[in-house]
Amino acid sequence: MSEDNILTAQGWVRGRLVHEHGKIVRIEGQACDPADNDLPYLLPGFIDLHVHGGGGRDLMEGTPAFETITRTHVRFGTTSLLATTMTAPSEEISRVLEQVGEFCELRPQGCARVLGVHLEGPYINPGKLGAQPNFAHTALMAEVEAYMALAPIRVITIAPEIAGHDNLIRALSERGVRMQIGHTLGSYEEGVAALEAGATSFTHLYNAMSPLHHREPGIVGAALAHAKYAELIPDLLHVHPGAIRVALRSIPCLYCVTDSSAAAGMPDGEYKLGSHTVTKCLGGVRLPDGTLAGSTLTMDQALRNLVKIGLPLAEASQRLSQFPADYLGLNERGRLQPGAWADCVRLDRSLTLTAVMVEGEDIDFKNA
Repeated sequence: MSEDNILTAQGWVRGRLVHEHGKIVRIEGQACDPADNDLPYLLPGFIDLHVHGGGGRDLMEGTPAFETITRTHVRFGTTSLLATTMTAPSEEISRVLEQVGEFCELRPQGCARVLGVHLEGPYINPGKLGAQPNFAHTALMAEVEAYMALAPIRVITIAPEIAGHDNLIRALSERGVRMQIGHTLGSYEEGVAALEAGATSFTHLYNAMSPLHHREPGIVGAALAHAKYAELIPDLLHVHPGAIRVALRSIPCLYCVTDSSAAAGMPDGEYKLGSHTVTKCLGGVRLPDGTLAGSTLTMDQALRNLVKIGLPLAEASQRLSQFPADYLGLNERGRLQPGAWADCVRLDRSLTLTAVMVEGEDIDFKNA
């Protein structure tokens, strides 16, 4: 690659990144301050842990949608992602998981890497569905184990206040599954108890959860007071910039996701979101009753939004790459250093994406 301002694990370096067989071999150059030159930025590729769709296709459609979704998101700098399911009947979830499991073994040329699955439901509170279809039910270990046999489930969103879910959080977290609190009417106390049982993050912080009140802190209060990790949608529509700043000050490893729907990367119109039909207009995606239904956000725009509200570029990058990788325990992604995957994005000085690399492959994203 050409000379860039490279954001390494140790800071900015003016130089070149050398890779072989998909992995970074070395980074040549000297420490620098990007303000002292006009070279492009080379950042770690974005890692999105909450993706429902893109390019007009929805994950719940199954195999025919997967390549379109991953090819769409790589155009915006997402080099790896979690395929995120909607709440649905168990047979439909099983069908999609089996197909995702097969797709995770591959990475078609020109596509982002699918790292596994984020099971967002069905173990949520039916009183806090948000845009999820109404197929919520109490979690059973036998069902979860059947799902885990079909695909690598990395993350499960769960409502901790439902009877029996505390035991499931404890059992699955001990097996390495990241249990996230979300789509919940739980109290502050129930949120804290879930964290003590092994829950590790919060699904789209602020959205679809009991809010903060000074006498009833709710799940939002539990997150702000106790969480190390939480995901947040920085499209500046789901969460006000001021509330984003609150979360940034409170949660050390807050990381950002798109919660993107089929409408991501597409013009205004009607699209599928699981069993729902949603409408993209005015920069958002909504159900007929006006409920926000996922987003049209892309990770490059998430980066620009974070910088817009005052984050330094290096910190914004960290919250889109390193922190999600750290959350999943992936020390070979989300950072530019020898031994890591050669997943990176180049942006010009206006933060417009100009190049993407996935596992050493230069992506021809402009013609995708």
